Amino acid sequence: MATVATTPSAQIETIPRRPNALWEFTKTQPLGLVGFLIILLYVVFAIGAAWISPFDPEAIDFAAMLSRPGAEHWFGTDQYGRDVFSRIVYGSRTALAVGIISAVAGCTAGALLGAAAGYFGGRIDNAIQRVVDIMLSFPIIVLAMVVVAVLGKRTLLGIDFNLIAAITLPIMPRMERVARASTLSIVAMPFIDAARAAGFSHQRIILRHVVPNIVAPYLIMVSASMAQAILLEASLSFLGLGVTEPTPAWGLMLSGTSADFYQTAPWMIIFPGVAITLAVFAFNLFGDSLRDWLDPKLKS
Repeated sequence: MATVATTPSAQIETIPRRPNALWEFTKTQPLGLVGFLIILLYVVFAIGAAWISPFDPEAIDFAAMLSRPGAEHWFGTDQYGRDVFSRIVYGSRTALAVGIISAVAGCTAGALLGAAAGYFGGRIDNAIQRVVDIMLSFPIIVLAMVVVAVLGKRTLLGIDFNLIAAITLPIMPRMERVARASTLSIVAMPFIDAARAAGFSHQRIILRHVVPNIVAPYLIMVSASMAQAILLEASLSFLGLGVTEPTPAWGLMLSGTSADFYQTAPWMIIFPGVAITLAVFAFNLFGDSLRDWLDPKLKS
């Protein structure tokens, strides 16, 4: 009796391919993609400022003072004849450098404090929470101004690290509260009890079990804190406590005598204001979309 051989293709089951994370985010969060593209544009400006800018942002040209936007000066010039577009492009370096460093440093420190407070509890938690309560009692801009006034200015490689510290400090307590809440829900899980029963050290449990489970809220807070840091930097520079002349900075372009020309040269205020607004909007939009994408409760 003849036997019928089955073909290999009949025995192979089709394994569904896992969608690419970037494609899934793009498909499910179109507004997040818009925010990401705006952020990417600012990153390109910051990296390629020397090639993109048509003029030296610090070059003074009295012959071109208060020139209107046109073919030569796309965004016009300021009261010293400096090209506004070039200063905005170079200002993206200041905004992104301060924003990224401050957000990452503040959220990292806050996440570690929140993880320690939620894991150990007791006196450690009470001590950390009282300090956090004091810091949260101050408005963000007031706390940053106090830190800048106390520390002064200390610039290295063109970056004011005391300004970064002043912006980092108000970000820490907000991240600490988020990390503590996430840690409290994690330490109640059975796998934490199993790790303790197995004799794992506190450091190993925190680093290998607690911290990886708070990565999602950490990433969301970092993206949201970048927008806050950029706005804080612009506010401090506007008040004369941040970046100083002649360094290009968006907030600095709005301060000083620029307000005196709002009628005769409104482009000196409009374009830097639009740059700040777009940056804050983009980071907030990307952060909200990232939260919706990473939160399993919001996924269908």
